Amino acid sequence: MIRQLVRWALVKAGHPRAPLWLGALSFAESSFFPVPPDVLMAPMALARPRRAWYFAALTTATSVAGGLLGYLIGAFLYQAVAEPLLAFYGAEAEYARVAEWFGAYGAWAVFLAGLTPVPYKVFTLGAGSLQMPLLPFVLGSLGGRGLRFFVLAGVIRLGGERLYRQVEEWSPVLFWTGMAALAGLILLGLDWDG
Repeated sequence: MIRQLVRWALVKAGHPRAPLWLGALSFAESSFFPVPPDVLMAPMALARPRRAWYFAALTTATSVAGGLLGYLIGAFLYQAVAEPLLAFYGAEAEYARVAEWFGAYGAWAVFLAGLTPVPYKVFTLGAGSLQMPLLPFVLGSLGGRGLRFFVLAGVIRLGGERLYRQVEEWSPVLFWTGMAALAGLILLGLDWDG
């Protein structure tokens, strides 16, 4: 099912209304849909590199808007909607991890959501269900999601397809290096709340 959805997203990248599809996909992925918007944004930016920054801004804005829907679902419909969604995606363990991260790092956990393999929707549902204050949630979402999508746009805009493929190939190494650096900062006892 996931592969079919990814293929669908790649086909939509060449459509004249691709920005509408990108916004819809980004919105939906933030609260309930399994396919990340990167699979549509990257081919669109590769096809039209001069619009890469626009695609990043669109993806960020609609992702945060979709995150607000996820937040509301978590806050008001956790048992009826969020729990079944988490179970459907097999994300109960990730939800428990996200709850620990919220307890330890507060809004920084939402910022870091864009840099982890844990789906953003788990963070949005968790933020609502755990009653994270809305303003830090929105700011963390803007920062984390914006960083993710603007870095992707920058890689494509500045380096073209060749650099994009190299980053894609090295992304696991880059991710784990970043996580090791973050763990090192945490072990040093930096105050993340203030």
